[in-house]
Amino acid sequence: EVQLVESGGGSVQAGGSLRLSCTASGLRFVDSDGGWWRRVSGNECELVSSFVGSGGPIYYADSVKGRFTLSLDVAKNTMYLQMNSLKPEDTAVYYCAADLISPNVRGLQNCEGRRFGEDWGEGMLVTVSS
Repeated sequence: EVQLVESGGGSVQAGGSLRLSCTASGLRFVDSDGGWWRRVSGNECELVSSFVGSGGPIYYADSVKGRFTLSLDVAKNTMYLQMNSLKPEDTAVYYCAADLISPNVRGLQNCEGRRFGEDWGEGMLVTVSS
């Protein structure tokens, strides 16, 4: 059974930084793909960043490009999302995910559909105040 345990969410002022962490059990990120979704409204989710295998390409949504950085610690089997220059519009529930249906999908997607077909963590709230 795959488990993804997230940490690092919280509240920050605009312009600040947060680092999200996701530690996996039941799969190895180095052999898989993974990424971070965020729920932007209702049942709509945006794939913020993703990777395809260790050393493979890393994808960023246009909305976070240049501000967010995805990285892997293979030894710890942990994925990170460093979020800098945060904006109020980055406020959302963020989900760690693995075994992605489409690692480079663009645009808003149905959250529940993706969650059903992929492995997701429980999610954590990131709040950015102006």
